[in-house]
Amino acid sequence: PSVASLRTTPPDRRPPSARWSFVGFGDPDFGAATSKGSSGAPAYRASFEPLPGSAVELRAMARTLGSPPGHVRLGDQATETAIKTAPDLPGAGVVAIATHGLLSNELEGLNEPALVLTPPGQVTAQDDGVLTASEAAALDLSAEWVILSACNTAGADGKPGADALSGLARAFLYAGARALLVSHWRVFDDATAALTVETLAIQKADPKLTKARAVQAAERAVRTGRRRDGTPMPGWRPEWAHPAYWAPFVLISAGG
Repeated sequence: PSVASLRTTPPDRRPPSARWSFVGFGDPDFGAATSKGSSGAPAYRASFEPLPGSAVELRAMARTLGSPPGHVRLGDQATETAIKTAPDLPGAGVVAIATHGLLSNELEGLNEPALVLTPPGQVTAQDDGVLTASEAAALDLSAEWVILSACNTAGADGKPGADALSGLARAFLYAGARALLVSHWRVFDDATAALTVETLAIQKADPKLTKARAVQAAERAVRTGRRRDGTPMPGWRPEWAHPAYWAPFVLISAGG
């Protein structure tokens, strides 16, 4: 996203047992009612389709990484406040957020990219139901992987003439992520889940494999229906061979 984002990243000093520690947020509850709070923050005024597939995806990630079910926060636990205050977020090796992604101005009054979460009962400056790029940049992360399993998460920050990757991708790198998996366009839930889970499974099974090679192998599996070891990709359908299904996600990393 920028020269500054290629700054030298300190070595990961986590013990091997903690490298794959996981925390995930997704499947927001869009049925929650909101009201305008005393902060004057804008009320949450949008309706979104539910994302039950994101819960399946996050649970599959947790199983793949051997993480306890409690590390997956779904529904009314998938809030902006929960992300900002999660005690296990700074030390997590893998952080995943599976939800709707918004480009700048996609919602009225939203002038930067954001991730949609469960709206609060009462809107405040701390929690208005969307995690914006500027708020993401203020998170405290050290994750080897941040997976933004949503549409358009590689988009620009909304400024005229801004480059792709200048929004959420740059923000999460500034927050301390070592590598990001982000999307360049709208994605398909089932193929996306297959790709993200397969990426983590491949690198966990072969830690010497670079993240880029792991993503490449997962994309090939989604495209062809055959995993790296030759076994069939579960749930594979012939239409997944089309780039619309496997090509939107890219790895953003300074290396490794």
